[in-house]
Amino acid sequence: MTDLKSKLVDQAKDLGFDLIKACSLSDTPSISKSLRKFLNLNYHGQMSWLSEKIEWREDPKILWPEAKTIIMLAQSYTPEHDPMEVLNYPDKAAISVYAQNKDYHVIIKKKLKSLARWLISEAGGEVKVFVDTAPVPEKPLGQAAGLGWQGKHTNLVSRELGNWFFIGSIFTTLEIEPDKLELDHCGSCQSCIDVCPTDAFPKPYQIDARRCISYLTIEHRGSVDVELRSKIGNRIYGCDDCLAVCPWNKFAKAGSETRLYAREELKMPDLTEFVTLDDKGFRDKFSGSPIKRIGRDRFIRNVLYAIGNSGEKRFKKVVTPLVKDPDLAVSEAATWALTKLVQNSNK
Repeated sequence: MTDLKSKLVDQAKDLGFDLIKACSLSDTPSISKSLRKFLNLNYHGQMSWLSEKIEWREDPKILWPEAKTIIMLAQSYTPEHDPMEVLNYPDKAAISVYAQNKDYHVIIKKKLKSLARWLISEAGGEVKVFVDTAPVPEKPLGQAAGLGWQGKHTNLVSRELGNWFFIGSIFTTLEIEPDKLELDHCGSCQSCIDVCPTDAFPKPYQIDARRCISYLTIEHRGSVDVELRSKIGNRIYGCDDCLAVCPWNKFAKAGSETRLYAREELKMPDLTEFVTLDDKGFRDKFSGSPIKRIGRDRFIRNVLYAIGNSGEKRFKKVVTPLVKDPDLAVSEAATWALTKLVQNSNK
């Protein structure tokens, strides 16, 4: 087991993974109480898929009873630039760091499959790979394997990588030496909670997704509540605030995967670059990007909220035609943005 584990770690690092840990399926934690509470409070909003196959999310052993080990892998995407700087320029678009280049699902899954093939050739057995594509409780499993711990912002935090990393998993019927469960190292710090623009954390280690900007700009369909729009600011896809302020990031190194490096043109683009995109223009612009999956209408809705918050009257000309957009959320957002711009110019 020890020899196989050592070879596995070396092979995973050769593929570009930054951290590799494992846990026995028999040692996976019970998460039913916290998950049920999250769902019962409707904190999941429109993410109905979280309540589907809930028994799999509560107990990975049900997902694949024959599995013996879960290999958990981390891929860093630590930015070299300050992701909070763009918030100082309200006429620019703030895009979450993870979406400033290629879709991580595709990149990491390919690496996982390569590692899984190596494992089978080396030791036999059966495998299944997952990257945020099945009801797998990745963060609790990551803590059980020792990748990190679930911080007060509910994301996984690593002492080696900070909190800028993606998680992938390989379930296998092989028995591989497990690592130790990681303990909580947040201490008294609550920087992530204090920085949240929408107060999305009812208490430490709990999140109300319905108030989270990442949820509102990515998962939420239709119009966003008026009281939350001004708090979204210029964030048009996701939000990195709670990740960016984590003190553990001081130990992180820039990610090694160049396909996840931020594209220069997406670090601080002008809002006018996006607001006039039609469906084809949107799909062409974000081909291969995770942004593409939310579709043109939801994306333009977000851009219009940012424009309304910008206070820049120069945007009125490009916003006006969108008042008649066939998508109701877009047309309503355009009307709201124009009203805000007019109000600002009358001050």
